[in-house]
Amino acid sequence: MAGNSQRKGAIRKSGKGPTAGSGGRVKRGLEGKGPTPKAKDRPYHKAHKDAKRAERSESTRPKRRTTKSTEAEWVAGRNSVVEALRAGIPITGVYVAEGAERDGRLREAFKIAAEEGYSLLEVTRGELDRMTGGAVHQGLAARLPSYEYAHPDDLLDLAAEKGEKPLIVALDSVTDPRNLGAVVRSAAGFGAHGVLIPERRAAGMTAAAWKTSAGAAARIPVAQTVNLVRQLRAYQDAGCMVVGLAADGDVSLPDLGLADGPLVVVVGSEGKGLGRLVAETCDQLVSIPMANQLESLNAGVAASVTLYSVAQARATA
Repeated sequence: MAGNSQRKGAIRKSGKGPTAGSGGRVKRGLEGKGPTPKAKDRPYHKAHKDAKRAERSESTRPKRRTTKSTEAEWVAGRNSVVEALRAGIPITGVYVAEGAERDGRLREAFKIAAEEGYSLLEVTRGELDRMTGGAVHQGLAARLPSYEYAHPDDLLDLAAEKGEKPLIVALDSVTDPRNLGAVVRSAAGFGAHGVLIPERRAAGMTAAAWKTSAGAAARIPVAQTVNLVRQLRAYQDAGCMVVGLAADGDVSLPDLGLADGPLVVVVGSEGKGLGRLVAETCDQLVSIPMANQLESLNAGVAASVTLYSVAQARATA
């Protein structure tokens, strides 16, 4: 009989609320709870536990020193890009303007990029103008990755890992990137453990430095320091002797008795040589014998001659 049924919801209830059985009363229960959390965010998921375990492991691991990097750089122009590709400079991509005239240099750039697996992208000429800052690119440009500088202490660590006495080359306000590249190349060739440069008023690892290093920049670390004098003193505290190259040095290079020990060789700028505070910090000032007193060597050549002499002294020690 109507009204006598014991089934739940069979009797219409008075009031303005939803009718039983319509789903209105459980609407909130049927509402979604949002997107499913990622596995690593679910407390009982294996991925979450693995992530927590990794965090604990990382917190107990010795912290690595941070490195600093320059901004990414562009090489613009057909000859410049081809030379950079030939030199093996690290490149993240080669860009060609739409409608650029194909010639031998462009075809060679395409060939090397394909062989090395570099990205080859075609963009509008206006876009290439914008990316290269308005440089004369002739329809071709290449983008270099930012250079990751080592921490100055990493150079000592590298010597310790090799079981060798540290040999470091420090540059005092050398502003020509080609000189920096030449020093890096010589440092790698004569067994140095790294090159130290100031952050300011000095050349950095640009495309020109990479090219001059002939690929050596990929084999030896270059470190930056905020304060060169302070870092030289830190090297002295670590047991290194610091010698500076100067035309009026007290010791002639062949007579350098410190060559076979932990050593930092400081090379001055192209025009002014060593700064006053840097020279005062050095344990010795060393001169390179010259046939003519009016002659002088640029920073790259002076470093090469000195490193060769040091290598010879260490080989016979």
